[in-house]
Amino acid sequence: MLIRKPAATRKAEIVEAALRLADELGPDRLTTEAIAGAVGLTQPAIFRHFPTKQDLWEAVGARIGELMEERWAAVPADEGRATDRVRALVATQLGLIQATPAIPAILFSRELHVENQGLRRAFLELMSRFHRLIAGLLAQARDDGELCPELDPDDLAALVIGLPPGLAVRWSLSDRGFDLGEEGRRLLELQLRGFTSEATRRSS
Repeated sequence: MLIRKPAATRKAEIVEAALRLADELGPDRLTTEAIAGAVGLTQPAIFRHFPTKQDLWEAVGARIGELMEERWAAVPADEGRATDRVRALVATQLGLIQATPAIPAILFSRELHVENQGLRRAFLELMSRFHRLIAGLLAQARDDGELCPELDPDDLAALVIGLPPGLAVRWSLSDRGFDLGEEGRRLLELQLRGFTSEATRRSS
């Protein structure tokens, strides 16, 4: 007998199933039939909660945004050096990818982006917010003398935020054959060292 659950609970279950199956099957091969089977519903029941597949993908995008923002918010805003907070934020991104491996595949799905402009805009706004967050910290680090004064924090932030998705692709292609967090920390340290002022390098 099908257990009737509150609509919000069912929607959350459907979104979580979509995220899990997007990793197992690939986002472009994911069907509402597969999702329905995973949560024990019929396809018409899925469409009662999400009238179109586009609505479902937008809900998935919103869930990814929630997960990211929850992790960003967990990084203390007033403790340690600005570069330490950059390290913590990049670590949270890598940790989220490791816990939710479908995220890179969804981000890079051309089919989803072409067919779902709402999802594309949502991800662009997420990346823009992360860029602003990292750029602000790198500007503070530059003002504190940690980084070379002639470097543009926006340019540095573009390099930093490109690290997690690029590394995630290599991680996925290698069949997850290395520790994503450990490799990310190693490469970020190389980046930050390249940004560091000569005076700071001499004193370290």
